[in-house]
Amino acid sequence: MIKTLLTFFLFLSFFSVNCSQDQPANKKIMLGSDILLSEKFDLILNKRLTLLVNHTSLLSDGTHLLDTLLKINQVKVLNVLSPEHGFEGNFSAGTKVTDTTNKDSSLHFFSLYGKTLKPTDEMLNGSDLILIDLQDVGSRFYTYISTMFYVLQAAAGMNIPLIVLDRPNPYSGNIVDGPVLKNSFQSFIGIAPLPIIHGMTIGEIADYFCGEVLPGKNLRPDIQIIKMQNWSRDLFYDDLDLKWIKPSPNISDFETILVYPSTCLLEGTNISEGRGTQKPFLQIGAPFINPEDLINELKKFDLSGIEILSTQFIPQDLHGVAESPKYEGKTCNGITISITDKLKFKAVKFGIQLISSLIKLYGDKINFREEHFDRLIGNSTVRESLMKQIPADDIYNSFTDELENFKQIRKKYLLY
Repeated sequence: MIKTLLTFFLFLSFFSVNCSQDQPANKKIMLGSDILLSEKFDLILNKRLTLLVNHTSLLSDGTHLLDTLLKINQVKVLNVLSPEHGFEGNFSAGTKVTDTTNKDSSLHFFSLYGKTLKPTDEMLNGSDLILIDLQDVGSRFYTYISTMFYVLQAAAGMNIPLIVLDRPNPYSGNIVDGPVLKNSFQSFIGIAPLPIIHGMTIGEIADYFCGEVLPGKNLRPDIQIIKMQNWSRDLFYDDLDLKWIKPSPNISDFETILVYPSTCLLEGTNISEGRGTQKPFLQIGAPFINPEDLINELKKFDLSGIEILSTQFIPQDLHGVAESPKYEGKTCNGITISITDKLKFKAVKFGIQLISSLIKLYGDKINFREEHFDRLIGNSTVRESLMKQIPADDIYNSFTDELENFKQIRKKYLLY
């Protein structure tokens, strides 16, 4: 026992040294996973664990949480659950991922984006505790929070407690924008009544799910959030001293995270959102677009924090990144979007202005994938208003009241 404790404290000492390099301890962000291992290890001591993790589940020193836990004798990792894109984050959007087993350790890797979206009893049997550690991007339709929702639901049904290891919202914790999802439009790309940009950390989202009894009226997950240290709501990801890692194949850099809530809406149309190129979501287009006409139309709006340039691209099938993208092999004309001021840019507003401009210029050529678009935006009203060519800014202002109501509910779950 003495030898075991000595090994554990040596590990903590080494971990603490790693976390304090490059920056004073009171400045460096300490993730929830860092705090778990350095200050709250007793919560997992002698526990049999199931992890909901992927390639983003790194400690602040760059080591993976799973690798770290597998080296500690005082815990037992039973199973690993992974969300869309797989454990290694190398499957393109929408690709079903199969379960695997590590032959060396007999560790089971269960996909929650394959045969099932919700953990089965088999995946959780024997677990004393579930650890959740995923890097979200701050947008409602990014599916990692949907996977977490189903894990909360399954854990509550089996009376298994959970710990969420908190991480920064890369979009900051202050920006909240977009229509709030209507319950009738709930789907895996919109699991709960949230605006498009929710301004919450993944721990706060989990708290919101449970506090609003969203997993089910008779399901009360036993959940604990391990907060970060030295993170504040005004910080964006590029303000942090953390290694950047792509959360998914088409979110290639921080700038893409900022633009994603606007151009992802084009997934619900016949306009290319840039998949199959080196700049997904940062460039959009179609064969019939005249870039200069589109830019001139967009300039009629009071655009802030953004630069728009004309571009031309040919989408290609990129294995593990974009399978069969729109207009594969065809020349698309469109625009490239660059952020000049992240505080001034309003992504949701720009998305509505962009689609409104496209309809005005090319109304007879613009097609909606109606069900998909409505699930992305969270209602059918926005699409119907766009088709009627109601002014874009009027559409944007139409959901002000519901957004303010959500902000009041959200206050109960803010941890920072």
